[in-house]
Amino acid sequence: MTARELSHEPDEQRYTLRLDGRVAAIADYRVNGNSISFHHTYTQPNLRGRGLAGEVVSFAMDDVEKNSTRRVVPMCWYVADWFDEHPERAGLLTR
Repeated sequence: MTARELSHEPDEQRYTLRLDGRVAAIADYRVNGNSISFHHTYTQPNLRGRGLAGEVVSFAMDDVEKNSTRRVVPMCWYVADWFDEHPERAGLLTR
C-alpha cells in the first residue's frame, strides 16, 4: 500500500502530495494581500493521469477556505479548469 501525505508548505509557498515520501504533485502559489494566486501545478510525468494534481488542488482549496479569508486567483490553466469542474467552489474566487 502506498503512503499518501498531503501537506501545506508555507515556506515554499506550495501544497504537496507525497507518495511513499516522494513528491508526486504540487500546487505553487503566491499571496498578494487578500488574494492567493495559484500559478503552477505539476505532477511527476510517470504519475500523470491518476488524478493526483486534482487531489492536491482540492486539498489546497479546502485549506484556503478553512484557514484564511483569502480569495483565489487561478493563474494556472489546471486550477482554472479545476474550478470549471467544481462550480460549487466558485465562492473562493476573487471577483
